[in-house]
This record gives sequence, C-alpha cells and structure tokens, in this order.
Amino acid sequence: MKNDWLKIYLVSIFGYALIAFSVNAQTIVIKNATIYDGLNNSPFVGNILIDQNKIKKISTSNFQADLVIDASDKIVTPGFIATDTQIGIVEIGALSVTRDDSSNMYKIGFSIFNGFNPNSTLIPWNRSNGITSAITLPNNTSSPIGGLGSFFVLDSKLDVTGTSDMVMIGEFGGSSSKSRAEQFSMIEDLLVLASSLSKSDINSDLELSSLIDEWAISNAMDLHPRDLRALYKLVNENLPLIIKSHRASDLLKLIELKEKFNLNIVIMGAQEASLVTAKLAEHNIPLIFDPMNNIPESFDELASNIQMASKLEEAGIQMMFTVSRSHNYHLIRQGAGVAVANGLSYGAAIRSLTSTPAKVFGIEDRGAIESGKIADLIIWEADPLEPSSMPEYVFINGENIDLTTRSSRLRDRYTKKLDKPVIYRD
Repeated sequence: MKNDWLKIYLVSIFGYALIAFSVNAQTIVIKNATIYDGLNNSPFVGNILIDQNKIKKISTSNFQADLVIDASDKIVTPGFIATDTQIGIVEIGALSVTRDDSSNMYKIGFSIFNGFNPNSTLIPWNRSNGITSAITLPNNTSSPIGGLGSFFVLDSKLDVTGTSDMVMIGEFGGSSSKSRAEQFSMIEDLLVLASSLSKSDINSDLELSSLIDEWAISNAMDLHPRDLRALYKLVNENLPLIIKSHRASDLLKLIELKEKFNLNIVIMGAQEASLVTAKLAEHNIPLIFDPMNNIPESFDELASNIQMASKLEEAGIQMMFTVSRSHNYHLIRQGAGVAVANGLSYGAAIRSLTSTPAKVFGIEDRGAIESGKIADLIIWEADPLEPSSMPEYVFINGENIDLTTRSSRLRDRYTKKLDKPVIYRD
C-alpha cells in the first residue's frame, strides 16, 4: 500500500514538473514582421523565434513554435528603455507618502533601489505604451553630484529584476541655486577626494570616518562612509554620471572634468549642445535631451533648436531622449517622432530609445532584436513614433504581458456591461 501511494505521489510530482516545464519552455514565433532591430537604419521583414526568455533566431525561414503570431504589416521593435524617470519611486508628486526619491541623511551615496515599487500604477501605464524597462533616478541632493539611480525591468513582479546603483546623477549650471563657480569647485574637490581613496579605505567604515574628518569638503558637507564609497565607485569603476547642464560653456567645463578624472559622463538637458557638437563628438559624450524643446526656458537654453537631433546625428553623437513629464515617459515616442520630422533618421530615433541607452549604460542583454538578447519586444499596430499607435503585444523576458491598466479598467467599467449598475461591474 505504501509503495502504491509513493508511486502516485512521484507520478503527480513528475506530472506537475512536466506542466511547469511546458509552460516555461513555450516557444513563440513572430512571423512576417517589419523589424526595426535597434541596430540598423533600415527595417527588414522576417520571423523571430523566442525560446525561453531569449531571441533564439531571426530569419526569413519558417519556424515551428508553440505559439505563432502573424505580424504581417506590423512593426516590431525592441522594448523601449526609459533613461530619465522616477517610475517606481514616485506615485503622486504632491503626496510625500508616495515619494521615495530623496533623502535627508545621505547625499552622494543615496540609493533608491530598495524603495522601488513594482506594483506602481505607472508601470502598466507606461508598459502598455511600449516602455519595458527603466533607469529610475532620485532627485538631486544638496551635493552637485550625488544620488544613485538603478535599472529596473518593468514586469511588475515582486521579485524585482534590476541592477542597483548603476548610475550617479548631478547638476551643473543655472538650474541650481548655487553659483556656477561654487558648483564647479565642489565637484572638483569631491573628485579629488575620490581619487585619493584606495580599495582598503572603502572596506573600513572607521577609515572612511577618519578621512571624512581630515578632508575639509567632506566635513563641511557632513558626508557619510556610504557617500565616500559611491564617490570611489564613480572615479574608479567607470560608473556613468548623468549630469544635468544646458549652457554651451558649462558643457565645455564638463568635458574638462571628464578628461581630468577619466569620468564616464552623460550630459542631460544639453539644449546648447549644437554650439559645441565637435567637442562633444571628439570626447564621445552621450546626451539625453528633450527633442521637442524649441523655445528657451532659461538663459542657459538660448540656443534651443528643434533640429538639434538631426545635427547631433550628423556629428556622430550618441543621443537618448527624455520628456518633461517622466510619469508619462511613453510620450518620448512623440518626441522621437518630432525629431524625425525635423531631420533625424528613423533608425536613429529607434536606436535612441533602445540600443543606445543599452550600450551607454551597460545593459548588454537588452535593447536590440538580435540572437541571444533577452526577448523584450513590442508588436505595434502602426508607426511606434505616432502617439495614437499602441502596442498589440508586449513581451518582457519572453513573456506575453497583460496590457490591462487602471485606465483601461476604468474605460471598460463605464462602457461595458451597461445593463448592470456601475457598482456591479468589474
């Protein structure tokens, strides 16, 4: 009798394992797709085989799969990567209880990673518009450089997939209340301090506390060991520094800092970049900017030009886009479309949302439709750079993601099952 029960138990366990394996091992083919792979300028028609969570093959040959999606006359792109957002750490800006983007204690070493909310309503909203992953950034601290951003996959799973503290932020120029001269001096002093740190120093809180007392800049700023570790990482581990700045003369000062301290600088804002394109290209500095800016919003942005994206492409500068409302980062599609309307090539616009951020920030397994990459893919009903066009399918890590959002549920509640009172509708 015992042996019979044991056999039944083992058969059941084996059966459940087979079911789990078959679900996880589902293969998917997207056929007849017009593919913008995030790498090349021109699209091509082909079939994409997804196996497990990766793109296995791309070909004009027919593939067999568990699920076949006919994408004839549809555009397929890599999932878009948000590069300047507070998705997951700010729900409602006016309510402090929904904000995890700032710190009263830490400055340079403040990390938002553990404050990320995978159940934020902003995630399905942006995801249903094509954003599959994001670099989420804190607010600027009182230090001109400081605060650590992290990368997150927007799959809404409680077991968060991401890379913590993979970028530092900063600010230099007229958007700050401090004098430019003071800002520059503070940044330079902090980088000199960081350059003096050794690996043995950062392994000891006691040693770091002693160094904080010895250095005037760290003492005056009331830094903590966590802050010094972040500074060390910035200077010694090629950590990208996204620093917000607009004025052409300020951009040249940032180039000086890059060369002096061998920094991995990415400039955000950069509305006067067209005045110094040759220098930016020479020093291989990527830019993040709003391609729809055409009217100066400050005295630092007098050279704002809606044709800037096309001029930067001609100079060979890596570019990524941002929007003024990061909660609705998906509006970046509109910005990219405006850039195309003003001279940017379509392929470069797609790259700015996919492979360029992946390359700049070391997200090596995403951002392109290429064999071996993780299958973050969007099948669009029409042109993805047209705001009225929406995804028909969103795949993240090879999984077909439900596109239901709070907005779609509200729409359905008041447009369906009209024979029932509102309270009884879903």
